[in-house]
Amino acid sequence: MEYNTLGAVDLGSNTFHLAIARVAGDQIYPLDSMKETVRLASGLTDEKQLDAAAQDRALAALRRFSERLAGMPREAVRVVGTNALRVAKNAAPFLRRAEGVLGFPIEVVPGREEARLIYLGVVHSLPMSNENRLVVDIGGGSTECIIGQKLKPTTVESLYMGCVSYTRRFFPDGRIEKKALRQAQFAAREQVQAIAARFEKAGWKEAVGSSGTARSIAEVLARNDRASGGITAAGLEWLRGELVAAGDLRRLAIPGLREDRIPVIAGGVAIMSGVFDELRIDEMTVAEGALRDGVLWDLLGRVHHRDIREVTVDEFARRYHVDAVQASRVEALARVLLDLLDDGRGDLAAVADFLRWAARLHEIGISIAQGAYHKHSAYILANADMPGFSRQEQGWLSNLVLAQRGKLSKMRAAFDDDPRLAALAFCLRVAVIFYRSRRALDLPRIEAARTAHGFRLDVDPAWLAEHTLVALALDQEREQWAD
Repeated sequence: MEYNTLGAVDLGSNTFHLAIARVAGDQIYPLDSMKETVRLASGLTDEKQLDAAAQDRALAALRRFSERLAGMPREAVRVVGTNALRVAKNAAPFLRRAEGVLGFPIEVVPGREEARLIYLGVVHSLPMSNENRLVVDIGGGSTECIIGQKLKPTTVESLYMGCVSYTRRFFPDGRIEKKALRQAQFAAREQVQAIAARFEKAGWKEAVGSSGTARSIAEVLARNDRASGGITAAGLEWLRGELVAAGDLRRLAIPGLREDRIPVIAGGVAIMSGVFDELRIDEMTVAEGALRDGVLWDLLGRVHHRDIREVTVDEFARRYHVDAVQASRVEALARVLLDLLDDGRGDLAAVADFLRWAARLHEIGISIAQGAYHKHSAYILANADMPGFSRQEQGWLSNLVLAQRGKLSKMRAAFDDDPRLAALAFCLRVAVIFYRSRRALDLPRIEAARTAHGFRLDVDPAWLAEHTLVALALDQEREQWAD
């Protein structure tokens, strides 16, 4: 199904953004936007716990967002969380509360997936170019660096430094001392140093900044005639001098600096300076596009059946030399079984893509070792960078592949958390059993259904009498589900 209106929510470590756009063909046009300065990262304690005040600010913002999103279909809205939610140890209970308030599921995306989405948003806001572009996005808790050409990011990295975390770390009481600013700048250089050689090898023609820190710095430099329409190394040097001269964030009064940016500007300037120094950047333009825009474009691809996750699955199948014929056999039978279990209810159809992807990737672990290959497959899917997939989605895919064989007791907690996963696992396990011989079969008539306590599978006894290994495996499978 295609949608005329799409919504994106970016739960940033500093600011929450909501964007709603109209779809016209292959284009999206902004309709509405909202912004809430939440500073989620400032609520992270030394033990990496989100404190109550930060959670309350976030929930209050989401209540306001929910009013604007009310009535929109679940599939037409995507909500992504970033670094603060990646590192918070109590993120899971908070996210359950947040989803209840907002009314939509929240995906916490890995750093490199965040970088990919940022690039997608930025590049759609700029004229198309055949040259490589470097995109730098300084957020509240992380900094994403991406090199890409046209619509394709080729080199991506997420660094654990942001304007909120650096301001809190180096300027905890609001005082801005020259020594502290220099230390923050050197700390940022040290982070960038780890990626500098790889990025310089890829090369770029134009450097582009995105999101609040870059735009804020550019606005200040333009207002004070230190740069026009962007950021320069000389302008950053002047701005560092202004910060030190003020001596305290509470006394900052630089023309062009918005009030909501004052509490985090010192950390942002230090990081941007470190990026300029280490990557030897002289000037940088600033784009309007950002993460929320990339989420909208990615969502447009999903609802128009150009899902980047499909591309990722195909790439993994090639990379790990999957037996495509065997995978297609397993996928075909698993999908038949899923249709039988769904029986028009629709709850399983909503997650059918995960069964398809799991069937296509269930044997990628064989590239590591044949023994316990399902465990190797699950590990790869849980830990690899998979463009288009959130952490939760990778977890789902990993659990499903892990469940394809062996004892089911290991899956009890995951099945309790979402019974749909048990249904998908049933379909995958049965399909793997039927095709364990790795050859084409003249399959009998098969019936399957969900029951009050599990699943029912009916197979022609005459066929099973001729395929004794399948019959034996199904008997063992019945015992696993009974347990």
